[in-house]
Amino acid sequence: MARHVARPDPRAHWFLLLLSLFVLLAALSFNALVTNVGGGAGPSGAPAALAPRQVTTGGPVLRLDGPTPVTRRLPARTLALTFDDGPDPRWTPQILDVLRRHHAHATFFVVGARVNEHPELVRRILAEGHEIGSHTFTHADLGAVPGWRAAAELSWTRNAIAGATGREVTLLRLPFSSITTSLTQPQYAAMRAAAGSGHVAVLADRDARDWQRPGVPAIVRSATPPGGAGAVVLMHDAGGDRSQTVAALDQLLPQLARQGYRFTTVSEGIGAPASMLPAGTGARLSGTALRWAQTGAGWLTSAMNLLLGVALVLGVARLAVQVVCARLHLRRVRRPRRRLPEVVAPVSVIVPAYNEAANIAATVRSLIASAYPALEVIVVDDGSSDGTADIVERMRLRGVRVIRQANAGKPAALNTGIRAARADLLVLVDGDTVFQPDTVYRLVQGFADPTVGAISGNTKVANRQRLLGRWQHLEYVIGFNLDRRMYDVLECMPTIPGAIGAFRREVLLAVGGVPADTLAEDTDLTMKVLRAGWRVVYEETAIAWTEAPSSLRQLWRQRYRWCYGTMQAMWKHRHALREPGAGGKLGRRGLPYLTVFQIVLPLAAPAVDVFALYGLLFLPWSELALAWLGLLLLQAGTAAYALRLDRERFGPLWTLPFQQLVYRQVMCLVVVQSVVTAAVGNRLRWQRMVRTGEAAALVQGGAPS
Repeated sequence: MARHVARPDPRAHWFLLLLSLFVLLAALSFNALVTNVGGGAGPSGAPAALAPRQVTTGGPVLRLDGPTPVTRRLPARTLALTFDDGPDPRWTPQILDVLRRHHAHATFFVVGARVNEHPELVRRILAEGHEIGSHTFTHADLGAVPGWRAAAELSWTRNAIAGATGREVTLLRLPFSSITTSLTQPQYAAMRAAAGSGHVAVLADRDARDWQRPGVPAIVRSATPPGGAGAVVLMHDAGGDRSQTVAALDQLLPQLARQGYRFTTVSEGIGAPASMLPAGTGARLSGTALRWAQTGAGWLTSAMNLLLGVALVLGVARLAVQVVCARLHLRRVRRPRRRLPEVVAPVSVIVPAYNEAANIAATVRSLIASAYPALEVIVVDDGSSDGTADIVERMRLRGVRVIRQANAGKPAALNTGIRAARADLLVLVDGDTVFQPDTVYRLVQGFADPTVGAISGNTKVANRQRLLGRWQHLEYVIGFNLDRRMYDVLECMPTIPGAIGAFRREVLLAVGGVPADTLAEDTDLTMKVLRAGWRVVYEETAIAWTEAPSSLRQLWRQRYRWCYGTMQAMWKHRHALREPGAGGKLGRRGLPYLTVFQIVLPLAAPAVDVFALYGLLFLPWSELALAWLGLLLLQAGTAAYALRLDRERFGPLWTLPFQQLVYRQVMCLVVVQSVVTAAVGNRLRWQRMVRTGEAAALVQGGAPS
């Protein structure tokens, strides 16, 4: 109803949000791939058919870029030690120390993701005269993954090594491969495909099986070639505890040296040219970018883990504080009160109305039917075009006045009513709200305490027959009313809802009436009352039935205005942080609470939802299901307690899981839209909800179930 000049709502941020969430999911997925790197040479799946006989009976070094496989063996008393799965910051340096002590060279088949984590180790390997080969980027079984994934694994590894060393590699050892006689057909097909990008496959003659940690003597026996034969020996410098490998290597090298063995790299052992070539600028830059991407993905994942942990802690803490404060509030309001005089002073009820034809008659009738001895009703028609004022005038009810004014907005209508009111106690009521007979009486009893300047009533959703109405009903009972009990105990109530609130006339006049410079005039007004030094309390038994939005479009428009207006009010009253008394309690209790739980956490919710999707893709479903079920049970328990406090039935609890999956996301996106609108400097106009008259049905049909 308030008039604001507004530009169209910003929309480009939705594309940016979707793009950001996609990038976040991609980064999380990438991090999951590179951090779940396995190790060892054990089988990765069910047994498969073996490769062609000419390969399984040939040498361990294979060139497969021609029509016929070419295999090579090492000459007698030549040992090419090879180490898979590294580099590892603990075990690789120890193995390098042993090799240097015995003047031996070796070939290290490195995992690209670990190269990005420890590029200095790869550079040390090269600096000490060893050879480097590819062991894929994430230790993936290239015989079992799609072709695009296999190509990416090889390309990423080459780039990672190029970025760390300035060299490109050609040697390749497939993860989960071992000696030539165990090479499977899928592995052979993967090696032939890799040959197309210039890779030379390397298997082994001897598998030390050190990944099984069988003991140092067993590793030495498995790695020793029989009869002085040459061999490529498979060992590991990462992927687990490699202390036995280090000890076995320290025994194996001097033992074989006494037998006349020389220890060399694979390429040198077969007399081939150096396998590592200078990398081009593009490969080096791609490797550097890949390392940054991996590092950034790791940081992002850590940040998301921290965010999720903080959100969970804050959420659980909020529920705990709400429940504790609710119990304290319950004891306060239901224990025998100290003797206070009964409040029966005259009350003026002010009803601002703009096109409220659907509900206005029911609203006025419910007010006139109030069991209160001295009551006047003032309906301020704010330029309605649907005959709202005419409906009230035709009712010809005693004690009801109608004031017509040109459309100027809800705050102006309220201020008109305040000026016209005769009583010193004022009740402000929306034109779609229905009171129970005892609502006014219960609402104003708190004014027996002279320190109380305003009182919030208990707003309930009237149209809760459909799913959207039930969700809002749960939100009102669990969120709004539990929060109001907490605010009452902490003496920092930030909002008296427009549907039902009572004020001392002197308080409203002292704060300058209802403000018109925000879209949440009820929140703005309540904060002004607190900062003026008055107490604001909550009366749970003063019930008002209101009509909630009946479609997602109407809900969006209403909550968009609420959220935007609340942020306006919070910014307007930010100086309460430095004030003493009631204003300081608002500033140091209420405003931080609103900031965290109504702005910051909802803004982070889309990212948390993407993190949950990432969990579905990469984490065990059983763990996720248990975690989600645990949170849901916690929320359900809190909801049941809140419903019990409000003397409501537990039936709507069955909709709670769907509320968490749908309704919560809509509310979070509303916050996103509101924050963006505020950030770009737009002025949101008042967006009125179309009434259906469902609240009016309460007068005839009674309270909903």
